[in-house]
Amino acid sequence: MGTTRALILLCVALFSLLAINAVDVSYDGRAIKIDDKRKILLSGSIHYPRSTPEMWPSLIKKAKEGGLDAIETYVFWNAHEPQHRQWGHLKRLHEILKSMEDVLTQGSSNNIEYGNMVTATVYSYGGKSVCFLGNANSSSDATINFQNTQYKVPAWSVSILPDCYTETYNTAKVNAQTSIMVMKDNEADVEDDSNTLNWQWMHEPFVQMKNGQVLGSVSLSVPQLMDQKVVTNDTSDYLWYITSVDIKEDDPIWSKDLKLTVNTNGHVLHVFVNGGHAGSHYALDGKYQFVYETKVKLKLGQNEITLLSSTVGLPNYGAYFDNVHVGIDGPVQLVGRKDNTEIIKDITNNVWNYKVGLHGEHVKHFSADSTNGWLTNGLPTDRVFVWYKTTFKSPIGNDPVVADLRGLGKGQAWVNGNNIGRYWPSYLADENGCSSTCDYRGAYTSNKCVTKCGRPSQRWYHIPRSFLRDNGLNTLVLFEELGGQPYGVRFSTVTIGKVCANAYEGHVLELACHDNQVISEIKFASFGVPEGECGSFQKGDCESPDALSVIKKKCLGKHSCSVNVTEKVLGPTECKVPQNRLAVDAVCETQ
Repeated sequence: MGTTRALILLCVALFSLLAINAVDVSYDGRAIKIDDKRKILLSGSIHYPRSTPEMWPSLIKKAKEGGLDAIETYVFWNAHEPQHRQWGHLKRLHEILKSMEDVLTQGSSNNIEYGNMVTATVYSYGGKSVCFLGNANSSSDATINFQNTQYKVPAWSVSILPDCYTETYNTAKVNAQTSIMVMKDNEADVEDDSNTLNWQWMHEPFVQMKNGQVLGSVSLSVPQLMDQKVVTNDTSDYLWYITSVDIKEDDPIWSKDLKLTVNTNGHVLHVFVNGGHAGSHYALDGKYQFVYETKVKLKLGQNEITLLSSTVGLPNYGAYFDNVHVGIDGPVQLVGRKDNTEIIKDITNNVWNYKVGLHGEHVKHFSADSTNGWLTNGLPTDRVFVWYKTTFKSPIGNDPVVADLRGLGKGQAWVNGNNIGRYWPSYLADENGCSSTCDYRGAYTSNKCVTKCGRPSQRWYHIPRSFLRDNGLNTLVLFEELGGQPYGVRFSTVTIGKVCANAYEGHVLELACHDNQVISEIKFASFGVPEGECGSFQKGDCESPDALSVIKKKCLGKHSCSVNVTEKVLGPTECKVPQNRLAVDAVCETQ
């Protein structure tokens, strides 16, 4: 309710601003017009449910500082995760595009073809011209003569010339800062030497039938397998499919060599037979349709077969995404073998009873007020379906707070009753495909510039400061689905440990630490032809001997600094190259 109210207030505020500053907003096929004047509007996306309402003003402020005019979002159908500022080079790009607004929106354009996928585009209006030089070749740099001046346009890049002479921006020569974030231990725990967490635990029951009756509230009973998203209506990641099978001694399927096969479109599948865990499986590499097969032991008489389908998010874009079946779609079969003959008993069209969600979700084990039933002795580890609970102090300061959930398998986490999202640190990326260098050229694919092979996609999980208590203890609750160990869980704050920056000659290099930090050390600075990337810069064959001392003088002890990248400021390099480059590696330290 609070989130909805805050969003409504935000919308009202935006409409109020439009009413005050604009009489008419329209579109003429070429540009949006405000008060009959064509405008370039730069927008960025903020997914409001992935941040708390308390974070929205700061996010919008940073978006505006980065040169954006508008925020784009879409309405989330489900309930309502965070990110640090990184507009860097985009801010400069936005400024340049804004400076050319009239010519781009009002003027005529003309293209000049140079061959080999190299073009020049000239926009003209009111006696002014702006030019773009584009090289769409993914491997070859181009040197062209444009209006009696030579320009080198790197492969797969665009150069912007606001006056059709001076190159002020090239997409392959980005002047931007890279911030290396570090995790700092929770100083609130360090102060009183209490960094060991005390855990409580509770089982999540998976026995779903007793004496032939389904336990708890049944949402639906039908002789077919239902689409998970239809039954759950986005209220839980979990849907129980429960049925029973009667086995008689003369049943052809009856044997000691039995297995259950399940065809599913769910992301994770857990199988339980007669109250025991028969096995689990999850989709690999995004292939959510899979067949799971596991050995089972049945008994004469009635047997309970319970399947739990778990999702980790659903498609919410693309054509007909709502028609994509999720969950167990069948067939579901018992397969036996007698005298080398395979016998199949299809239970797809049995009567299936559906229960939405976990017992712990219904009784709100995740609530900070949940006290009944928690155990303190015999903490189980590496066991499926366990709830864990502990308390921790709020980290000191204002830096973002994260929980390190290493050692856990898969599940969900709550802080003071607020869901901070799903976790799955046991799911590791493929060992292959990573490279120490990245070639940006050419069309993007999901296999391009891959990093962190063999590592989990996420280990640190953000806890918004607004979820924490200023005084007293906070409660962390975990539902562990696949089995893990909570002993490695720690709480930290995130801050900038180091900043690196590149800037080409004729531009400005900017460095900035967090608001509560200063630049305490310049680990590397070279103006000329430095090599390498952030964190591994090396001197090239030539450089200015004065650059390091200049950078130290301008930046040490300051929160931020800017340096004009010219030989006049940094000293002559004597490098015989078209354009020198400045590379800096600095350390940020909290005051």
